[in-house]
Amino acid sequence: MALNVISNFAANVAHRNLTRSDAEMTDSLSKLSSGTRVVSAKDDAASMAIGSRLSAEINALRQAQVNAGQAVSMLQVADGAMSRAHDILLRMKTLAVQAGSGQLSGTERGMLNTEYGQLVSEIDRLAFDTEFNGNQLVNGSIGVATNTTGTAPDFEPVDGMQAISFIGAFDSSTNGTISYDAGSETFTVSAVEAGNSVATSFTGGISSDIHDGSTMSTGTVVSLTASGTSAKIDLLVNTLWDVDGVPADGTLGLSGASTTDFTYKVGTGTSPTADEISVTLTSISAAALGLDTTDVLDTTNSDAASLAISSAVDALNVARANIGASQNRLEFAAANIATTLENTEAARSNLLDLDIAAEMSRLTSKQILVQAGVAMLAQANQTPETLLRLFQ
Repeated sequence: MALNVISNFAANVAHRNLTRSDAEMTDSLSKLSSGTRVVSAKDDAASMAIGSRLSAEINALRQAQVNAGQAVSMLQVADGAMSRAHDILLRMKTLAVQAGSGQLSGTERGMLNTEYGQLVSEIDRLAFDTEFNGNQLVNGSIGVATNTTGTAPDFEPVDGMQAISFIGAFDSSTNGTISYDAGSETFTVSAVEAGNSVATSFTGGISSDIHDGSTMSTGTVVSLTASGTSAKIDLLVNTLWDVDGVPADGTLGLSGASTTDFTYKVGTGTSPTADEISVTLTSISAAALGLDTTDVLDTTNSDAASLAISSAVDALNVARANIGASQNRLEFAAANIATTLENTEAARSNLLDLDIAAEMSRLTSKQILVQAGVAMLAQANQTPETLLRLFQ
């Protein structure tokens, strides 16, 4: 090769190798700082795609694990309430048997009946007061009755409605009526503002089954809104209701149910049916247990109450058995989620996680090459200078 000062081939080669070594060292530094071997798609596009899907799966599984744990806790709350209700039933059974004996006078039975009535009320309070995160657990559910087309005057609370709030064009002095169409599952509100004879009618713009009034539980807010206006009415269901009650003519009736259904998401959502566990909780209100009309004022009623209590105990045991079965299922589901999460995490780790020891070895090698490249480039840059000696 000819010796020249115009083109420094050795310096070009040294520079190219130094640039490559520096880029590889920078790449190693980025991987070590992030802890992953796939920093960008150029590192491994396939692994990046698979790893991203696995990461999403892992996040979903972690939340599903939380859901399962909360579901078990929720059922434990319900079972605790049923356990206390069982204790109350035992005391009521004692009172019924005591009141059914002939040696007692009417006065003494009246005393027993006072306690009996208080215990019935306590069962209802227990049913209403047992909740988890605002969800009533053992108070049944409620829906709009389909056997009435009447209206409720002046927005009065009827059949389970306790609070009605007004937002927008309506206020506490508004007079009007509320009706419900079972076919379309929509409310229609006609109102006349105080001091204004112009009536405003609208149908609630309902979009979901939860808030269209077709299925509700205590604490549900049914929002009625009209298109093109800010007027809004919120119906808050917030009282105990009669499971078998029939709404009177001219009222907006809410029909009760003795069960409440809850669905827990224990999967990643890719298969809605397989990823969900549904649990039905039975109401433990006095009406649901068949105790709301019982008393121990005489021997006949006491015997009838005793039979009703025995049936209630059996029903309560069945309800608790269902809760126990659901708890066991949820615990097995949680255990399976934990195993799946562990294996999925391992698979993602194999694809994306960096082998720190191996990468440190590569970084050390690249650092040495960079240092050597800098030194050689310096030597190569000095080569033309040596040619100048030929002119001396």
